[in-house]
Amino acid sequence: MASYPYDVVDSREARKLARKNKRSFLHVIKAEIDLPEDIDSYDDRVYETARKNLFNYLKEGSLFQETKECFYVYRQKMGDHEQNGIVACIDTLDYIAGYVKKHELTRTDKEADRTKHIDVLNAQTGPVFLTYRALETVDSIVESIVRKKPDYDFVADDGIAHTAWIVDDEEIISDLRVAFLKRGALYIADGHHRAASAVAVARMRRRENPDHNGEEEYNRMMAVIFPHNQLKIMDYNRLVRDLNGMTEEEFLKGVSENFVVTPGYKKKAPQKLHEFGMYLGKTWYRLRARDESYDESDVVRALDVSILQNHVLTPLLGIGDVRTDERIAFVGGIWGMKRLEESVDSGEFAVAFSVYPTAMDQLMAVSNAGKIMPPKSTWFEPKLRSGLFVHLLD
Repeated sequence: MASYPYDVVDSREARKLARKNKRSFLHVIKAEIDLPEDIDSYDDRVYETARKNLFNYLKEGSLFQETKECFYVYRQKMGDHEQNGIVACIDTLDYIAGYVKKHELTRTDKEADRTKHIDVLNAQTGPVFLTYRALETVDSIVESIVRKKPDYDFVADDGIAHTAWIVDDEEIISDLRVAFLKRGALYIADGHHRAASAVAVARMRRRENPDHNGEEEYNRMMAVIFPHNQLKIMDYNRLVRDLNGMTEEEFLKGVSENFVVTPGYKKKAPQKLHEFGMYLGKTWYRLRARDESYDESDVVRALDVSILQNHVLTPLLGIGDVRTDERIAFVGGIWGMKRLEESVDSGEFAVAFSVYPTAMDQLMAVSNAGKIMPPKSTWFEPKLRSGLFVHLLD
């Protein structure tokens, strides 16, 4: 049943993936695949179909409700990388009060879509991906849990292993709750729209419920919480379709004003902060940002994605709002440098930039400062599978 998250595959890919799998959770989170291909993904029928599919899975027993409240430990393994998170519910008031910190803006249309999805289904069907500064106490508890036989264990079709342990021992549950009281802030790593939508539904239902007491399930949002030192942020690279009317020589001259440009860059991917790879005219270049091109004390402007945006994408290539400009595309680091080369060599794009991955400390510093990262600053792998955990709101 477990599937990719709703925002990782488009409708066409989801139709293909779920064609031979009637129990794929894509029938819940991308329910347009069960309707005519020309349907608007925001059509009311999509949400009603999603609700019907979810409760059919419950009725037939493909999904079931635990008989008592519990946590889970959820392990993901991708190659040599392994991360263990705790599946739990977070009070939406913690988000409103700023204890759950964000680093990204949400888009109104996407937030409205997830809000309606949660409200119509009366369920949160995908967890928010949270992180916190690792606590030795929590690490010790989790380590004792994962030594036991897991309750669920499988390798998905993309080769990533997913393992889960039910945590229903009341003493361990109490120990985890006490430990997390000392955690400090929680940070959204991925899932800003899911978090904002869960909060929007909670607010709406509080207004509509004259007997509201704060204990209702709609007050909570489902999350998987990982320690910061286990997470893997990959590079999030850029492709641009044209050189904004410049020749390659003119463009290289413009880039050299703020970067030391070295051709024949064999590594292709940058090896440290403030360095970039650039693929132009079948040649890789190393770009090293000049010291005067950024302010290290500014947690946002010192980000490599900001340096590239402020000195190349906007002034030279004329790309302002990367959320809406169709001349730019983004490629997660999991696809490698070959994807960048192929995209430029095909003629579809004129230039590619490889970017050094944002560090967890940078993400936390931006969040702590109450600031926002530029779009497409982080690419987390592995992704959380949908359909393993569902949070019903009553």
